[in-house]
Amino acid sequence: MNGGSFHIRGYEPILSLLLFVSALALHSRQLDLKLRLDFLWAVQAEEERDGMEKVKLDNRRILFNLLPAHVAQHFLMSNPRNMVSLANRQADRQTDKQDLYYQSYAQVGVLFASIPNFNDFYIELDGNNMGVECLRLLNEIIADFDELMDKECYKDIEKIKTIGSTYMAAVGLVPTVGTKAKKSVYDHLSTIADYAIEMFDVLDEINYQSYNEFVLRVGINVGPVVAGVIGARRPQYDIWGNTVNVASRMDSTGVPGKIQVTEEVYRLLNTNYDLVCRGKVSVKGKGEMLTYFLEGKVQGVGTVTTSSVMRSASLARRIHSCGKTSVPTNLGSISSGASLTAFSSMGSNMQMNTANSSNSQAICLPSPSVPAVGEEDEEDLDVTGIQVEAVADVAV
Repeated sequence: MNGGSFHIRGYEPILSLLLFVSALALHSRQLDLKLRLDFLWAVQAEEERDGMEKVKLDNRRILFNLLPAHVAQHFLMSNPRNMVSLANRQADRQTDKQDLYYQSYAQVGVLFASIPNFNDFYIELDGNNMGVECLRLLNEIIADFDELMDKECYKDIEKIKTIGSTYMAAVGLVPTVGTKAKKSVYDHLSTIADYAIEMFDVLDEINYQSYNEFVLRVGINVGPVVAGVIGARRPQYDIWGNTVNVASRMDSTGVPGKIQVTEEVYRLLNTNYDLVCRGKVSVKGKGEMLTYFLEGKVQGVGTVTTSSVMRSASLARRIHSCGKTSVPTNLGSISSGASLTAFSSMGSNMQMNTANSSNSQAICLPSPSVPAVGEEDEEDLDVTGIQVEAVADVAV
């Protein structure tokens, strides 16, 4: 008995050591599993956090695309209840009134630009089951107008909306707070006038590339407006007021290829811009209004850059490239010189006519002759055709 007891007691340290090692291994295994799970949870949480940040940035990008920057910032800094659904907002009428965003402005320049012959183009293509191509072209035109607004000189202009083929924009809607420099009404109005002139170049380039003959018709007015955001499901930033209505009438009663402005715009821009009096135009809801055509900007003494001159040059380029007039391709040095002389004389005549119109800015004829739709473009087309025929005769 004593010997057997001694033999068992000799194995107790070994058994204790084995139990301790087994417990340590089991604990290490459990700790390893826990650390692995913690790592996986941390990675998953990091991925979810990155996903939330991406969604947040996407939402901010969408919000800043839907609303002007200062308006979007207002909603981001205000109570989150501003962006809840319409059903929740209707539960508290008083809160809804407090959440309404609006701002009044004393002097805002409003622009309406439309393509009056686009509807005919759409009907023609839609009859040939090519309506999608027509919409794709319209999207390209609107996108190019938007891209033009990205220029630093046009950063104060806000695109309001598009209605069919009509483009609406305004300038002077950014509130000036604190020490921020305040731009004058002339600065804002000249910005949107320059933008309107450059819109013709953008459309001419699209016509040149797509072999189309779209024409632009622009109306500009200046005055007080009220801006605000309406709607909850699809909030929309818009402006209201008599100024907006008159600007729309300046477009609808205008002439294709021209920029029609009101007398208020004329008073502000007549010193540095070439404005020609059109006369009195019957405007719905306003009676007869005295309007002017904005032809271009006076860049220096005796130098005027007009939108009509630029459009004539672009039209001549389209005639050469689109193959509407047969022009010899193997013109020698003599024909090239004749072509250069012919177009130089045409350009000098245009500059002389422009200078004469600039000298008579403040003169308004009693019974002005308003060209019919497309009349101005037809004159440019005939003049260019004469010049091309002259070049062809010299080449022969």
